[in-house]
Amino acid sequence: MVTPKRLAELVEGEDVMDAEAIEDTDRTCPECGGDVISVGYMPTVTEFVTGYKCQDCDWSETDRE
Repeated sequence: MVTPKRLAELVEGEDVMDAEAIEDTDRTCPECGGDVISVGYMPTVTEFVTGYKCQDCDWSETDRE
């Protein structure tokens, strides 16, 4: 089982400061159709990001504009 911080690091591609609990989403992966989970995290002191990661493949994205 992956921890929230580790999931955030997988989405971000580097270390993060803090992460909230992992949550299920009502989304499906656009690449493979698998289930997508989300995690809120702080990559820096002044930024909060929600990251989304497929449980079945390497696809991920964030809510950054």
